Amino acid sequence: MSSIFEGGMGDDFQRLHPMLQRRFGVGLEAGYASVGRGTMRRIRRGPWWTVPFLQLGRLRNILVPDIGTDVPFVIHNYPYRDPLGREAVTFVREYWIGGRARRFDATMVRASDGHVLDYLGSHQHLVVDLDLSVEDDGSLLLRSGAQRFYEGRVGFSFPMLFSGRAELRERYDDEGDVFRVDLTVTNPVFGFLFGYDGEFTCEFLDARDAPAVLKPSRYERRE
Repeated sequence: MSSIFEGGMGDDFQRLHPMLQRRFGVGLEAGYASVGRGTMRRIRRGPWWTVPFLQLGRLRNILVPDIGTDVPFVIHNYPYRDPLGREAVTFVREYWIGGRARRFDATMVRASDGHVLDYLGSHQHLVVDLDLSVEDDGSLLLRSGAQRFYEGRVGFSFPMLFSGRAELRERYDDEGDVFRVDLTVTNPVFGFLFGYDGEFTCEFLDARDAPAVLKPSRYERRE
C-alpha cells in the first residue's frame, strides 16, 4: 500500500524532490514518522477584524491568532490506524509565541475515491478536500477546496464566504539543506486572514503508531 500522499497524487508523486518524497512518504507500510523542527520567519494575520475568526479557530486547534517573527515550531507527522479503520497521518504543528504554546492540528486520510482529505482541529469538525500538484522545481503545491462541517447529526457544506482558502508551498532547499514552507489563508471577501513562512529540518523515526497526545479527541466518519 502506498502512502496517503503517493496514493492521492499518483505518478506525480515521483516528480517531487526526493526529500519531499521521503517526507510525504510517511505511512504504515513505510514504517516511519517525520518530525520537523525549525523556525517560522514570520507568522502574520489580517486586519484587526480577523482576530475573532482566528480566536474561534484556536479553540479547536484550527488556526493560530498570534503574530511573531523567528518563532520556533515543531511539526509531527506520524502514521497510525484510526478507530474507523483508516490509515491516517498526523499534521500537528506546535508553536511558541511570547511564552505561549499554540497548536494547529490536522489529520490526513484517503477518501473513498482516493483523493486526500484533511480533517482539521482536535475534534475533526471541519473536513477539507485537498488539491495536490507538483511544480517544476519539485516542490509541492497544496490548495484547499470544498469544506464540510460535521457535529453530531449536523452536517453541511461550509460556505466559502465564511471560510478561508489555504495555499501551501513546500520545497527542499538543496543549498541550505532545509525544507522551506509558505502558507497563506485568504477569504474571497475579506482577503488575507493568516499566513506563515519558515524553514525546518526533519528527523525520520521508526513508527507505526502516533503518540496519543497527537491524535484527535473525536473522529469523524463522514467525508
